[in-house]
Amino acid sequence: MGPSSRYATCAGREIHYTEWGAQHPRTVIAWHGLARTGRDMDELAEHLSARYRVICPDTLGRGYSQWSPDPVKEYTLSFYAKLALELMDRLDIADAHWVGTSMGGAIGTVSASGIFQPKLKSRIKSLVLNDNAPKLADAALARIRAYAGNPPSFDTMAELEAFFRQVYKPFGWMSDAQWRRLAETSARRLPDGRWTPHYDPQMVRQFTDHPNDYDIWAHYDVLEIPVLCLRGAESDLVQRDATDEMMRRGPGLRGLTRIVEIPGCGHAPALNVPEQLDLVMSFIDQHDAAPAPSKGPRAAALS
Repeated sequence: MGPSSRYATCAGREIHYTEWGAQHPRTVIAWHGLARTGRDMDELAEHLSARYRVICPDTLGRGYSQWSPDPVKEYTLSFYAKLALELMDRLDIADAHWVGTSMGGAIGTVSASGIFQPKLKSRIKSLVLNDNAPKLADAALARIRAYAGNPPSFDTMAELEAFFRQVYKPFGWMSDAQWRRLAETSARRLPDGRWTPHYDPQMVRQFTDHPNDYDIWAHYDVLEIPVLCLRGAESDLVQRDATDEMMRRGPGLRGLTRIVEIPGCGHAPALNVPEQLDLVMSFIDQHDAAPAPSKGPRAAALS
């Protein structure tokens, strides 16, 4: 059964998400990377939906979610954690496993820590960080700032797809059909009819106005849940010294963190091939327990 496209109002903003496996009582939240959309999680969500309800949001300012009217305050990890809490409440999700690519992993970390949103601390059961760590490489962040704030535009979809194939080559192997879907689900028309990536360029304000927003060791150190970090073996964003440090502190010190390097990938593995899908499924299954009692009838009236 395929996904349903839905919308929910969270923190006063309309957030789009896709829902897979709605019949299951246990939930996985799969959150995409910085300039991406929830559709990046299609293969993973389809795989997990055999046993789990899977929610794949478009972050504020990305995909079909509303763009922020207050970019300086709202394109931040603290506001994204607020969105996560309200989305879980809106969808009657008592607790969930979390899989996050890049930015989505950082949102999972600050949500699970409970520092920004104390009500979230006990509601995230496990955390998969897909090429994300509590400290990211400065040179890679500078690269992201340079391209994310100035998205190019193209006359044709073929040109846009060629651009994505080059920029996201570090994702690893993807089929032609997957590249085409990535392009089509990541595109919007400009007033002049040209194609451009489907996000608000102002989201880069997170880096210019909050340059330390991704330094989140304080959040990682208080985690009390199992953590799986998938590092792209060729990643320029997540350095081995950061993953080594993850094993020496916080949940790593307590034996709760596992690091796995994914060969043939940089930033970030696409989570689209059997080896990666099975790794995530196995980790979630290992740390899954009976679902928490529902707080009431599941909200079913979302469009």
